[in-house]
Amino acid sequence: MIAAPLLLTGCISLAPDVEVPAVTAEIPDTYTFASDSGEYTPAAWWTAYDDPVLNALVDTALVRNFDIAEAAARVEQARAQARIARSAIFPTLNATGNATSSSTPLVGSAFGGFGGGGIDRIENDTVSLSLGAAYELDLFGRVRNDLYAARADALATEFDFRTIRLATAAEVIAAYFDIVDTRRQLTLAEETADVLQDRADRTNERFERGLVQSFELYQVQQELRATQASVPQLQAALAVNEGRVAILLGTYRGNIAEQLDGDLRPQLVFEEVPTGIAAELLDQRPDVAAAWLRLEASRLRIGARRAERFPSLSLSASLGTQGDGIGSALNIVDNWAASLAANIVAPIIDGGRISANIRAARATYDANAAAYARSVVTAFTEVENALADYEQQRQRYILITAQLREAEASFDLQRRRYAAGVGSYITYLDALRNVRQVEASLSGAARATALARLGVHRALGGDWAPLAAQPILEMQPADVTAAGDAS
Repeated sequence: MIAAPLLLTGCISLAPDVEVPAVTAEIPDTYTFASDSGEYTPAAWWTAYDDPVLNALVDTALVRNFDIAEAAARVEQARAQARIARSAIFPTLNATGNATSSSTPLVGSAFGGFGGGGIDRIENDTVSLSLGAAYELDLFGRVRNDLYAARADALATEFDFRTIRLATAAEVIAAYFDIVDTRRQLTLAEETADVLQDRADRTNERFERGLVQSFELYQVQQELRATQASVPQLQAALAVNEGRVAILLGTYRGNIAEQLDGDLRPQLVFEEVPTGIAAELLDQRPDVAAAWLRLEASRLRIGARRAERFPSLSLSASLGTQGDGIGSALNIVDNWAASLAANIVAPIIDGGRISANIRAARATYDANAAAYARSVVTAFTEVENALADYEQQRQRYILITAQLREAEASFDLQRRRYAAGVGSYITYLDALRNVRQVEASLSGAARATALARLGVHRALGGDWAPLAAQPILEMQPADVTAAGDAS
């Protein structure tokens, strides 16, 4: 990508040499928390969850999402701007047709009474046809530098499009897992409330018989009320998450209710994600690629602004005919006319405009260099953080799974003791409540693990599908003749 065919052809280029920020060369070879450095393959990674509902939601979002549509329009706009810049390297050819008819009185003029007074008006008809051509000789690379800068901007916009598409898919997946977890939490909260209601009723009976103190009764009742109060909160969160998905799909919540109806059970994935070597991140992350292309565009524009210091030479030519009617105008043999002109313009005094433009272009380059370096460091750090988070969430899920097995074993023991008449019903209810609480923790851990894996893929920046619409604008390979860095 660094050698992206953004370089100039033919003419001199006054753009400075390509300068790769030092932070790029200093990027570590491997990630600290990566144990699998195999090649990263970003093919639709969410399909590993084996959930057709999720797959359908992502596919729909990639087609109907408003942010993606807006980004696609910006791509078309940037492509058009590049084509506009490209037009400047070609000659212009214009066809002109002109017809005039005039009738002028002679009375009161120096020709009054001409011909003994027999002629009192002058009639004149003229028809002319011509072709005009003009071309600017791009001696110092101003036009071509601006052209390739525009193409670099267009490519950067396409990588912005990929960034938004990746972010949209990730947001849909995250919202989907939030829905799955919230529904599970809501079910468990309602079941826990039923258990606590039974527990509170039993405790109240024992309190009335003087077997327990009021403190124990109040404690159970407060826990019941807290669990009951969490139900409307979860219902509100569920509605919000479903609304998030609807917005991402470019529709209204009611239109996806049927799609989200039923039991949602995505399969968790615990395998490690092959990361590849860290240097590959520069090509994998679309935001990093976009930052590099904008840096290249600003470098080329320095050359374009420097070229404004030097003379510009343009050529123009015209060929046409003229007559007193369309017939004579088409008589090219007798009535042709031709012209050829050269024009040279050199700045002498401009009030500092050119120097200020060069300084502004250089400042833009420096700003983009800092932005690119930041994007590289940020991308690498996000991958390391995502890998670390994924490993910790997997370990947490394993531990809570073990905790659930122990809670279920305890509940099974209390159930059998109560059935045998040697255990209390309250102890049985406490063991059941504990199972529900651990199940709620496990559901949260499953969501966190899924989102952590999602974070790894998002940080690696894999773009799983080629760009739709038109192909990426072609860049011209070329040699660069740098004219120093004096501005």
